[in-house]
Amino acid sequence: MTVLPAPGGVDAQGRFVREGSLARVQPAFRPVVAAVRDRLPAALGTRLHSAYLFGSVPRGTARVGRSDLDLLVALRAEPTDADRDALRVLGEAVDREFPQIDGVGTLLYGRERLLSDLERHDMGWFVACLCTPLRGDDLAAHLPRYRPDSLLARETNGDLARLLPRWRERIAGARDTEEARRPLVRFMSRHLVRTAFTLVMPRWQGWTSDLREMAGVFGAYYPGRAAQVRRAAGHGREPVGDPDVLRSYVDDLGPWLAAECTRVHGVKAPRPD
Repeated sequence: MTVLPAPGGVDAQGRFVREGSLARVQPAFRPVVAAVRDRLPAALGTRLHSAYLFGSVPRGTARVGRSDLDLLVALRAEPTDADRDALRVLGEAVDREFPQIDGVGTLLYGRERLLSDLERHDMGWFVACLCTPLRGDDLAAHLPRYRPDSLLARETNGDLARLLPRWRERIAGARDTEEARRPLVRFMSRHLVRTAFTLVMPRWQGWTSDLREMAGVFGAYYPGRAAQVRRAAGHGREPVGDPDVLRSYVDDLGPWLAAECTRVHGVKAPRPD
């Protein structure tokens, strides 16, 4: 019998505690964070509203030479192709300059989109709870305090059924090499584990971003699928280039998980893009 850990990531009232802080950034990654913070105004000018870190760097769990730097940028207006190009160029320059990171991952949104009713329980929650302010006025001041409920589970990860056909296309279009498949395994493994966790999050009434803990919590409620999700958590940290892993994701675990999420929480509201 799996013993559930006590729910974490929430306060005494059961509301999310924002994870990560600049104080937790490890010394090796502080020059990278400073470089991004200082270069953003030159890249985006007055269109820049605010910027945030998320992922392992602000949580203090990044691995030198293995982890990427994850960045969310909010603009005063909806992003243009020029904005996306400018942010891509900045990320590529930082990646070349600092060997302690393995790439810069970026998300780019307009301020109004992040604060919209449609995104209130998806990207709005993401900014308020999983992002660490880096520059500018924090949008979390305009967002509610969140709880790990079914609405949040649906709006953050209730679109797996829609994504699976795209995943199959990406797999079919990838080069037939381990090197080409490894990033797909990493990305899909993480997505599936997070979806599995949010499926049970309202029952657990807590939050974690640790893939292994996510898999453990899920497995306590779905022991028949526990081993699959536990393996996916391992591949999310140490990806392999095995085509059988990818096939198992889109032919077995993914469809089952999509159907179960729909049954329990419903389908995520459609987005304009």
